[in-house]
Amino acid sequence: MHVFVTGATGWVGSAVVPELLAAGHEVVGLARSDASAAKLAAAGATALRGSLDDLDVLRAGAADADGVIHLAFIHDFERMADSIPVDRAAIETLADTLAGTGKPLLVTSGTAAAGSGRVTSEQDAGDLDGPGRGRIGGERAALAAVERDVRSIVVRLSPTVHGAGDPGFVAILVAAARKAGSADHVGDGANRWAAVHRSDAARLYRLALESAPAGSVLHAVGEEGVPTRAIAEAIGSGLGLPTASIEAAEAQQRLGFVGGFFALDVPSSSASTRALLGWEPSGPTLLEDLAGDSYFAAPVPG
Repeated sequence: MHVFVTGATGWVGSAVVPELLAAGHEVVGLARSDASAAKLAAAGATALRGSLDDLDVLRAGAADADGVIHLAFIHDFERMADSIPVDRAAIETLADTLAGTGKPLLVTSGTAAAGSGRVTSEQDAGDLDGPGRGRIGGERAALAAVERDVRSIVVRLSPTVHGAGDPGFVAILVAAARKAGSADHVGDGANRWAAVHRSDAARLYRLALESAPAGSVLHAVGEEGVPTRAIAEAIGSGLGLPTASIEAAEAQQRLGFVGGFFALDVPSSSASTRALLGWEPSGPTLLEDLAGDSYFAAPVPG
């Protein structure tokens, strides 16, 4: 297949692209810069220059493709009110372009969109009052396009997509621990985060592109729920720092914007995804990754 990928040089996208290429697909990736275009070329893909809010470029990329994987998102969590409408407009544009073709459109969300405080599943439509509520509009816009003959599929990523080079939430927690002199968790740390290794997430996108039915909601979850206390303890061990319990009111000050999210209980199941696609995660667990050097050997985001 000729596949158009947004976010092709991001943390997940840079694993999805080689996964697709190794399976014999051709990839065109959206590239905002010369550096991103060079990365795509080095990987064996073709670059289409443009940004996520350049809707004409998105239309052109989708029109020339046999399928689209939408991974790009403006990850400025202090300006989510701006990021969400851009994502929604991109999804609607891609869906409009593919209408009437039966071609696949994979869009990205998060398992936190399904709810919190319990183990959520692919059957959960999304919690409009929950921590991931901003992504639900994009999910629904994509799924509505099924009625217009688009093979729309939603892939919900775990709160942490981990692995060597991870720039995400866990790396930010490591940086916060360095700064604070302790690896913190909120309360007793019994609240849980779902997790998935980056390589497993990439394989799920490929399998979904190739065979997931229209209207599928898939969970990229390798581990249903890792206690945040265990995550903090692993970070403390890696940095040689003590672990500390903090109050929810302190979380944002001590941990930055991720503090509020680290206090959430967001476990999730991928049982239906595994049964549908035969997907079986095989990468290292989150705690296995944290037992190595990759999160601690080099400076991480602050």
